[in-house]
Amino acid sequence: MISRISGKLVRVEEEFAFLELPPFQYEVFISENARRQLQGEVGKTVELHTLHYLEGNAASGGKLIPRLVGFLNPAEKEFFELFCSVDGVGVKKALRAMVRPVRDIAIAIEEQDAKLLSSLPGVGPATAERVVAKLRRKMPKFALLVGREDTRAASDVQPDVLTDTFQVLLTLGHSESEARKLIDGALAGKKKFKDVDELLKTIYEREHGAS
Repeated sequence: MISRISGKLVRVEEEFAFLELPPFQYEVFISENARRQLQGEVGKTVELHTLHYLEGNAASGGKLIPRLVGFLNPAEKEFFELFCSVDGVGVKKALRAMVRPVRDIAIAIEEQDAKLLSSLPGVGPATAERVVAKLRRKMPKFALLVGREDTRAASDVQPDVLTDTFQVLLTLGHSESEARKLIDGALAGKKKFKDVDELLKTIYEREHGAS
């Protein structure tokens, strides 16, 4: 199985990114959100985290075609796999739905925002309800994802540190939206945090400084 691919991005089309790794060129399925972010990277070396799957229906005698699906980071790949686990959501439907950043979709799931979820391509009200019912409790770490431009700055902050800090802030009486804003503010300083205590200390130092 191919789990990661790195090469020169030669072109981006509506559903695909084409990466050159001489003597091969790979065609990788991407979401609309990923396509927008990769548009300006043509000609550069990029890295995509990938899922390998077979498209088609062998049971009906159809042809099986090997496909690669690419993501900008491991968290997006993990989110996609969870999204595909919901009844009625397959690889193609999940990819089509990802027109917004994973963080935005995760927050909508966490906050049970069926209206926003239903507005995603291919996701109607019934599917939105199933997504919320199955995934709501699994969304905090995805709802805390930083933007792609900040990925390097936060690369040393483990997702578990963000999730655990989020849970501590909830225990301390903050709402989910307040907790996310506090964490976002601390990460904006581009400091590295090795554990929950360090991140909480920075959060409350910022709060006291602002008061």
